[in-house]
Amino acid sequence: MAVEPAARSAAALSAYSQASLQDYQECRRRFYLRYQLRLAWPALEVEPVEEHEHEMALGAAFHRLIQQHLVGVPADRLSRMIQEESLGVWWQAYLSFAHPDLSGIRPDPAIRLYPELSLSAPLAGSRLLAKYDLIAVHPDGRVAIYDWKTSRTLPGRQGLIARMQTRVYRYVLVRAGAAINSGEPFQPDQIDMVYWFAGFPGAEERLSYEAAQFTRDGQDLGHLIKEIQGLKEPDFYLTSDERHCRFCTYRSLCDRGINAGTLDAEGEAEHRDQVVEVGTLDTDLDFDTIAEIGL
Repeated sequence: MAVEPAARSAAALSAYSQASLQDYQECRRRFYLRYQLRLAWPALEVEPVEEHEHEMALGAAFHRLIQQHLVGVPADRLSRMIQEESLGVWWQAYLSFAHPDLSGIRPDPAIRLYPELSLSAPLAGSRLLAKYDLIAVHPDGRVAIYDWKTSRTLPGRQGLIARMQTRVYRYVLVRAGAAINSGEPFQPDQIDMVYWFAGFPGAEERLSYEAAQFTRDGQDLGHLIKEIQGLKEPDFYLTSDERHCRFCTYRSLCDRGINAGTLDAEGEAEHRDQVVEVGTLDTDLDFDTIAEIGL
């Protein structure tokens, strides 16, 4: 028998990120349990668990290496710290990618790099948050959002375009980017979002932006937040697509199985990216440290 969450009103969150909105799209119940009730449930997300945890730790270490490199720590010094073979392979792939595309880093001092930056913008009476791996602002006004992926499989281009991460990150940069651009907002057609895959270094996806898509994103994201804010507890029902349950920690709570998904299963790439972000819930964020635009 499924265990129902305790009866309570669904209070609106103070902020929404790509992870929480993606959770809501995939399963309202997952969103409610994770972000409204903040319920911890002791179930495995992926098997084999030790291998999964090891790969997640490597992914976090890879992001830290890049962040340190981008703030000026010499690449050879960072290279000497690497002991894991797979991490070393990713690192060398990144260095080969970074030299031409990220200015190497950087013969042109006019290129401004903002690694591990968070921005937020007001939307629908709440706030929309984006935490970027890197934003690179070029002297001609072009700006690129870089996101590093360490998943085993490549997601399709259309899937990336539709992901909440793509829609939220580009939209928030237009709305809040003036904070890093001398008070001048970025225009949508100045922005590219670049997904780069450490295991497939030649397969980056570069997604451009345009004004019409920016308008649609604002409308759709605002509508989604208002929809969530208007729901009562019974409205947070289970997804009808049980594929989303394979990597969900709440699947046994919801009578959707007890076995975790496997690392090689279809959809693993998207799942891993979600796990990284939900380590910090939207309601735990310190907004005093996040650049924003005014209401």
